[in-house]
Amino acid sequence: PLNEAVVADIIAREKPQAILLGFGGQTALNLGLRLEETGVLKKHKVQVLGTSTEAIRLSEDRALFKAELDKIDVKTAKSFGVTTVEAALKAGKAVGYPLMLRSAFSLGGLGSGIIKTEAELKKRAQEALSVAPQILVEENLIGWSEFEYEIVRDQAGNALTVCNMENFDPMGIHTGESIVVSPSQSLDNHEYHFLREIAIKVAQYFNIIGECNIQYGYNLNSKDYRVIEINPRLSRSSALASKATGYPLAFIAAKLALGYKLHELKNSVTRKTVAFFEPALDYVVVKIPRWDIHKLKGAERRIGTEMKSVGEVMAIGRSFAEALQKAIGMLNIGCTGLSDYPHEIANPKQEIEVATDRRLFALYRFFLDGGSIEAANQLSHIDPWFLHHVKTIADMEHKLSTSVLDADLLRRAKQLGFSDKVIGQLNNDMSADQVREIRLKEGVVAYVKQIDTLAGEFNAQTNYLYLTYHAQQHDITPSNTPAVIVLGSGPYSIGSSVEFDWCGVTTARMIRELGKTSIIINSNPETVSTDYDESDRLYFEQLTLERVQDIADFENLHGIVVSVGGQIANNLVMPLHQAGYPILGTAPENIDMAENREKFSSLLNTLDIDQPAWCTANSLSDAKNFAKQVGYPVLIRPSFVLSGAAMNVVYDAIELEHYLKQATSVSPDHPVVVSDFIQSAKELEIDGVADQGEVAIYAISEHVENAGVHSGDATIVMPPQRLYLETIRRAKKITKQIVKALNISGPFNIQFIAKDNALRVIECNLRASRSFPFASKVTGVNFIKIATQVMLGQYQKQRYNTLDLDYVGVKAPQFSYSRLKGANPVAHVEMASTGEVACLGEDLFDAFYRAWLAADHCIDNKRIFISLADNLKARLLEPLRQLDALGWDIHTTRGTHDFLAKNGIGSRCVAKASEAAEPNTASLITQRQVDLIINIPSSNPSSTQLTDGFTIRRLAIDHHVPLVTNLQIAQLLMQCLVRLYDKPLIPKSWQDFM
Repeated sequence: PLNEAVVADIIAREKPQAILLGFGGQTALNLGLRLEETGVLKKHKVQVLGTSTEAIRLSEDRALFKAELDKIDVKTAKSFGVTTVEAALKAGKAVGYPLMLRSAFSLGGLGSGIIKTEAELKKRAQEALSVAPQILVEENLIGWSEFEYEIVRDQAGNALTVCNMENFDPMGIHTGESIVVSPSQSLDNHEYHFLREIAIKVAQYFNIIGECNIQYGYNLNSKDYRVIEINPRLSRSSALASKATGYPLAFIAAKLALGYKLHELKNSVTRKTVAFFEPALDYVVVKIPRWDIHKLKGAERRIGTEMKSVGEVMAIGRSFAEALQKAIGMLNIGCTGLSDYPHEIANPKQEIEVATDRRLFALYRFFLDGGSIEAANQLSHIDPWFLHHVKTIADMEHKLSTSVLDADLLRRAKQLGFSDKVIGQLNNDMSADQVREIRLKEGVVAYVKQIDTLAGEFNAQTNYLYLTYHAQQHDITPSNTPAVIVLGSGPYSIGSSVEFDWCGVTTARMIRELGKTSIIINSNPETVSTDYDESDRLYFEQLTLERVQDIADFENLHGIVVSVGGQIANNLVMPLHQAGYPILGTAPENIDMAENREKFSSLLNTLDIDQPAWCTANSLSDAKNFAKQVGYPVLIRPSFVLSGAAMNVVYDAIELEHYLKQATSVSPDHPVVVSDFIQSAKELEIDGVADQGEVAIYAISEHVENAGVHSGDATIVMPPQRLYLETIRRAKKITKQIVKALNISGPFNIQFIAKDNALRVIECNLRASRSFPFASKVTGVNFIKIATQVMLGQYQKQRYNTLDLDYVGVKAPQFSYSRLKGANPVAHVEMASTGEVACLGEDLFDAFYRAWLAADHCIDNKRIFISLADNLKARLLEPLRQLDALGWDIHTTRGTHDFLAKNGIGSRCVAKASEAAEPNTASLITQRQVDLIINIPSSNPSSTQLTDGFTIRRLAIDHHVPLVTNLQIAQLLMQCLVRLYDKPLIPKSWQDFM
């Protein structure tokens, strides 16, 4: 865990000479400052490389930052740095409402927001100060434009701005929530250089060594500006700037921190010029965030100063419109551009004025319906330059719908970013294949261009590529040797994160080792796979059939790897196969057999392998009849979903009807799978690689939570600690049967459910799963390397030990409920986690507790609040008895208090959150008088009814008190607390190691 005591211990053991703080985000920066404050770095003579801790503290502390910039006549927003709620209210009166609230030492605008009333300020300040030591109350700059400059500087004072970026959305929307364009489009040359000079002046003043970025609010009408903040570290924007320019910021920053000077470092793209240059762009880059707010029941769709997006995409084009529509097609939200957004927006004006995650599509709908640029600007404060281009795309949609599709119209549509699919839909309802055929015949093709960082001024042999319709020739020729295309995983989202990027990068490296040209196609600027030196060629492009065909047709193709990029890549298997492209690994027909519920079920029946009963419901009556037959609860799942989207467990006929209406219009065209939901059952998984129907390597893991929690949200243990040997033996036998029947050659993942000595198969994925990196790191064997050898026909048999290990690995989910107001923080069958952590330990308790701490939990004192349904109280009786004996302060409401008292366990009784009496649960949490909350709902966890339980859970999340909502996790955590209390696994402070 990135825990102060753990890192202090590592420093004491390893005796490092130096430490880098600016490369691990805000968490690492705050940890480094704490280690310096407490004397750990001084005691062990550890030097901080790069920007000094004094400069970091001055820039991170909002009040000190403002005071320092005042000294050099740089404007900042009128603001007050405060550390108490009372001081915040006093500052609010001085600033005036509406105002902006910001947190110091925080990431992604956590705790920030526009505050309109004193009551709202009191509530939000209390929440923010529960996690941050200081907050800033400042003037409201809503409606101003927002710009950002990335700066590098060496210890000799040489400095430059690598690039600048402009937010499509005005101030009031966090830069991580906004569409971002580079280079800026609204600034004239004088304004650009005016802000650039301020950026370098501030970097010089703070003695930045390495990299930093500076954010401005700028009023394009009055020409007034405010410096919002400076990040003395690499950030999300730094990753975007690196990929947008081809200037490797992290690499250069590390070299500068080590003492190199800018003129001593080579430009790694040209390999001729030096790094002391400002990149020139002959293209436009557009970043769009990816949100999954709809997956969290009850969460607000509004976006603002606090970041909610879970990922992002970046597109490169020769015009803003081309890059914008490209980026939309990269988001993997069911559309290839602005025209084919699949969801209805009931009130576009409202979503333009009060921004939501759908604001861009609302703007487009507004223009299609005849809205003007002036009206859109008044509603949104978005600069007219951007609105004009969005309207131009809408005007082209009208033209495509009413005109004959000649070569000129087709070329103009492609230059505005329209996909073949949309052009066909708008023009005589043609298919994408028909449009492609016409396009190729007319010579309307995309050309391959290089990013060379110097706008073509010098010759560059770069492998960093994109496609555009604003060109007449290719910059490169096809690869000389047979090329293997690896399809990446697209944007980080709920269900697809860095796990698949690890798989893709490992595959590309192995392809190189095996003597083939490796080509990666991906669109995510945050990933290692879009580092241009990780493959022989990188196409920063869409993962769509149209674009993959364009690249495959251009290159000297050997084959395509579809099995390491998650579901996005897997969905292209059959379309690519049917179009005649060679797919490496398992045969496409067999991948389809595993993906298709009916085909796979039929296969299991043929093999006499048990599975939960299920049916395909084409109508509400079909679903009701099946549920009556097997009994409630049942699991409902719409077709073609990722990470359990719109899945629900329903407990009666009324719920069934409600959720089916919510999921889809149930019909033969949109069937819903309804299956028997087995309660109180364990889940286990097998990750593996097979070669021509024979298992090459496998690893078994078990879930801590019972069935009903999505595998992506489950806490996973490897190797299994609580499974019967007979269960493991039977799982291995079933796996071998399925592998042989599907003749698998490559990665696979099979999920099982076990209860009452019965083992059933839930599903089989013939691709790398999100647990492949975990399996590889726990077992010490790289599963993806083996899978790549298999797919290229170069695997040599070996024996591996993945079960008999002398340590345990635990993978725990990371949730973002604190940023998603209104969401019910309970894991269930639809995935909600946005990340994960994993730790190794001597046994289950050791590994689990480390992983639990690593997921950003911390218990400072022995104070616990318990709220349980009647049917669960007895299940936690024994661990509560042990905690009571160890001196824990147990708080409960009346029902649990009486139950514990009857069983000889003392507790402090508090009123329910809905009751006026004091003390009550709400005040207990808001005043942080407890350090751990266990609240386990008894009924449907996807419900967002305003119950006392829901209120407790939201208060815990909003005040950053560790919360447990699952019985099995509660039991295991309490066992850890009992077992580890006398000899803490993670000491409370670094002094224990001095």
